[in-house]
Amino acid sequence: MSAEIICVGTELLLGEILNSNSQYLAQALANLGIPHYYQTVVGDNPDRIKAAIAIAMERADILIFTGGLGPTPDDLTTETIADFFDTALVENTAVIDDIAAKFAQTGRVMTPSNRKQALIPVGAQVLDNPTGTAPGIIWHPRPNLLILTFPGVPSEMHTMWETVAVPYLKQQGWGQEIIYSRVLRFRGIGESALAEKVVDLFDLQNPTVAPYAGKGEVRLRVSCKAASEAIAQQLMAPIIAKIQAIAGLDYFGQDDDTLASVVGNLLRQQRQTISVAESCTGGGLGAMLTEQPGSSEYFWGGVIAYDNHVKETLLRVDAQLLSNQGAVSGAVAEAMALGVKNQLGTDWGVSITGIAGPGGGTAEKPVGTVYIGIADPQNAVSHHLCQFGDRRGRELTRYLSACQGLDLLRRQLLTASED
Repeated sequence: MSAEIICVGTELLLGEILNSNSQYLAQALANLGIPHYYQTVVGDNPDRIKAAIAIAMERADILIFTGGLGPTPDDLTTETIADFFDTALVENTAVIDDIAAKFAQTGRVMTPSNRKQALIPVGAQVLDNPTGTAPGIIWHPRPNLLILTFPGVPSEMHTMWETVAVPYLKQQGWGQEIIYSRVLRFRGIGESALAEKVVDLFDLQNPTVAPYAGKGEVRLRVSCKAASEAIAQQLMAPIIAKIQAIAGLDYFGQDDDTLASVVGNLLRQQRQTISVAESCTGGGLGAMLTEQPGSSEYFWGGVIAYDNHVKETLLRVDAQLLSNQGAVSGAVAEAMALGVKNQLGTDWGVSITGIAGPGGGTAEKPVGTVYIGIADPQNAVSHHLCQFGDRRGRELTRYLSACQGLDLLRRQLLTASED
């Protein structure tokens, strides 16, 4: 048994509105242990809505609709569903009274067009809408087929789902299990390389393991169907531990962890501080660090040294070094990291200098060339060369450079804590 989500609205197809309802419902279904394998977005067109119903009912037991329940002519969901199943619509007086009362509360008079929202298929139950005027329906038009409809307004849909739909589904025997997932996050290894290392885990049935790529990282989703979250975690624990052991330092966190939050926690645990010197990222690295609550405990500040004059005067980078090596070089990256560390008096210094593009590249240093420098508490300096290439574009190169700076620091902090 499974569910399918059908979102109705031409505005969704045009990209005018972000379809957050499908994400919410997908998570809500997982919390009830109800699998769903398909999502459909269809415009405000009766024929296409009917086609979507015909396909969905062949592969799902619960069809969940959002959108198209308003009073305007293009709100066609309820009447189209009823027509598909050759069922008449009847006006529900309780809904009429509810709409009229809500209008009266705001000093308005219900318009004739709002009566359309009270038309319910014969045999269907009303799915009450406590906050809006558009009710949904709960309907079994055929044996082993349940239809639930919700308005497209997210706040209304969320309330209706929690207060009405969830209790109803549980009464029907759904929701006896949950589908619980953890997302494991990795940096420094490609999706295919990680997949090869854990390929034997992809055949597991419960828990399951699946890879997918994220922006600047790789992820593995471990999911389990169980009677409770505690049981799911118990079943997943050995799998997660095995993945962590295989990945080593390439694994950096789970779920909502970010490189910045992990680095922040490590600095806090080791009671150390950091400052940054940035050129091509223009403060992006510092922004990532300061997004974390309580980052003032370990982040002291930074210098955006875009011009060489700033590198020389504020970071004390030698002018001869800049002339001989160029601003985009390993030696200058190291000097910038050490300079900001010493100038701000922190334990660690991290620097980024590079060519984000689209112009400025040369044969020796093409667009996408970035050097990251790190100065440690003992004033030992090192640098790392990144070649992102020009196809990634300026914005992504800057973002990945900041991520790489955080990841290099993370690895050094972990290594230092083991010494």
